[in-house]
Amino acid sequence: MTNIPTIQPDATPAEILRTGIEAAKGPVSLACSFSMEDVAIIDIAHEAGITMGVFALDTGRLNEETYEVADALVERYRMKIDWYFPRHDDVERLERADGLFSFRESLDKRHACCAIRKVEPLGRALQGLSGWVTGMRREQSVTRSDLRGIELDHLNNGIIKINPLLEWTEQDLIAYTEEKRLPVNRLYSQGYRSIGCAPCTRTVKPGEDARAGRWWWENPEHKECGLHRR
Repeated sequence: MTNIPTIQPDATPAEILRTGIEAAKGPVSLACSFSMEDVAIIDIAHEAGITMGVFALDTGRLNEETYEVADALVERYRMKIDWYFPRHDDVERLERADGLFSFRESLDKRHACCAIRKVEPLGRALQGLSGWVTGMRREQSVTRSDLRGIELDHLNNGIIKINPLLEWTEQDLIAYTEEKRLPVNRLYSQGYRSIGCAPCTRTVKPGEDARAGRWWWENPEHKECGLHRR
């Protein structure tokens, strides 16, 4: 079993990232949704000279603004993004049987949609990797409060999972992206604070947590798509 290295409480994101990649002892990639968090991680790795891959899941229902960020990152960092897509037959079968918005009918149906559009493609993306990097932060929601900087992903064959921004607040993130003039999804300026598939994401009201706009018809403890079940 892979040993999880100890992370000091004051470790920087670059230190967490570097330590996690070294512990993985093999190829590591960032799962990039082109969120503000993921953009910051790409810049942090670039500044620190840390090498990692980047992959993205195109669910078929992303916002145009998300693709704009992807294009800006390729231009700025001359980087390669490995895109993964849901299997066409599975999407066709789902929509023929249950319609275009079945995910709003029940938690089970929403999980079924996420399984096809996100979880199965993630499984293919992680094949051959020794570790993966996420932009998750503890502050985001109740489902992420026990997050660790480096952990084992038992849902994906026990590979290393690295969360370098776990301690960052939303203000830390905004300050970093503004200081570095990083590409940021235009939807943030319209009141979005967490951006996923277009039909499952809306603006966040004052006082709500950052992920309140994701699957807003569900209870907070259910707001994960299956990529980060704990």
